[in-house]
Amino acid sequence: MKSVFRVLVASIALLFVTLGSASAEVVYNRGNSADPESLDPHKTSTVYEGHILRDLFEGLVMQDPKAELIPGAAESWTVSDDGKVYTFKLRGDGVWSNGDPVTAQDFVFSFQRLLDPATAAEYAGMLYPIKGAKEINDAATKASPDTLGVKAIDDKTLEVTLNAPTPYFLEMLTHMATYPVNKKNIEQFGADFIKPGNLVSNGSYTLAEFVPNDHIKLIKNPKFFDAANVQIDVVNYIPTEDRSAALKRYEAGELDSNDDLPTEQLEEIRAKFGDQVRIAPYLGTYYYTFKVDKKPWDDPKLRRAISLAIDRDFLAEKVWKNSMIPAYSFVPPGIEGYEPSVADYSEMPQIDREDEAKKILTELGYGPDKPLKMELRFNTSENHQNTAVAVQDMLKPLGVEVSLVNTDTKSHYGLLEQHGDYDVARAGWIADYKDPETFLRLLVTGDGSNYALYSNPEYDALMSKAAAEADPAKRSKLLSEAEAIFVRDTPYIPLLFYSFHNIVSPKLQGFENNVMDVHPTRFIKKTG
Repeated sequence: MKSVFRVLVASIALLFVTLGSASAEVVYNRGNSADPESLDPHKTSTVYEGHILRDLFEGLVMQDPKAELIPGAAESWTVSDDGKVYTFKLRGDGVWSNGDPVTAQDFVFSFQRLLDPATAAEYAGMLYPIKGAKEINDAATKASPDTLGVKAIDDKTLEVTLNAPTPYFLEMLTHMATYPVNKKNIEQFGADFIKPGNLVSNGSYTLAEFVPNDHIKLIKNPKFFDAANVQIDVVNYIPTEDRSAALKRYEAGELDSNDDLPTEQLEEIRAKFGDQVRIAPYLGTYYYTFKVDKKPWDDPKLRRAISLAIDRDFLAEKVWKNSMIPAYSFVPPGIEGYEPSVADYSEMPQIDREDEAKKILTELGYGPDKPLKMELRFNTSENHQNTAVAVQDMLKPLGVEVSLVNTDTKSHYGLLEQHGDYDVARAGWIADYKDPETFLRLLVTGDGSNYALYSNPEYDALMSKAAAEADPAKRSKLLSEAEAIFVRDTPYIPLLFYSFHNIVSPKLQGFENNVMDVHPTRFIKKTG
């Protein structure tokens, strides 16, 4: 009854949102797995936020419907012969939603703000390839923001100097953390600059409404340089943590798409909706993180035992209905030029893995008289709950008593990002760009997304060497060596490689499958 009531209330609310739009407007009701923690590009980290921010803001470089690079706020760029200096020419018709021109100074301010320790940006480390970025972000060094290798040559020319050639640099600039924010907007409203009526943005849409747990309404930005080719007038982002309820709303025509499905119903959903169901691999890893600075989880042998005992084939086949792939490395397959380092037990029969896990637990003093107690946290989703219950059942025969804790997505990731207290927690990482570094940097000491608080000087040294290595083959080898250390230490347990699970109305055109699962609303059209 509770679930039905929530669907009814949400449906009525959405009806009023839609009726509030003029009859001639094209409205796209877009299911989005969770509400954002923030709409400040420098304080966000999840794909749920990325979908919205990609509509509100535009970085120097953006992605088309196939996730290929296209000009964004910069209409062109050149690269120096040594690969270290990028010079961007900003488009002359690029303006903020308040009519002010978008300038090179806006990007200088925004990059400096992302790196400012006071911002506490989880993604500050993304800019470390830029000269001076790491030193500025380190509060202990007190480096001046002016030492950053990002300079405004004039209002429409931006120069970025890197520490070393960085093959993924342009793709990195499509990420929300690199989007510009309006300095005057922040100075006027402070932390409230992200509220409807306050927010000044430079993307294809502007923020009209934000009702938590109900909807976020964006309206077409008439000042956007390509507004003439943006067909959808209003996009309502609807949080859909309850995947089954979202499916009912989609079937009723209240949602035009949703970005996840209840996988336990996948066979029936495919039979009912046919090619409206979109499932294909994309670059992401579903994993569990340990709190490695907390006993007993500071012991890599114990972490290995837990990892050995989890039957990934069962999770992929039975829980996720063959819509995910078993994972034994942190970096997914499919990144050109990179060979992931996989766990040494990846080809071992599951029964032998369980035997080894039992042996380790016995050696560590755990058994019937001293069971290992483990709290496993996950964010709201039938899929995450079913995975956690399956893992709980797998560990029980080994004498591991698993208690499950479920919280909403915002609270769950808030705990991880603030390095709160937990034993083991569910997490997922979707590639920010097509390079292994986007996964492996999560284990570098001090990285904002290093939920485990893992720290290994040997690992850090290899990552630093890789960042300075210009030869692609040598760089790839260094990254693979770093991943091998990760596999040995097991601060995270990679469980599955992602596939996207979208359901898309036939009324939508331009919603194209791609390995990044990126679908900017500006390229989508709706009929009927």
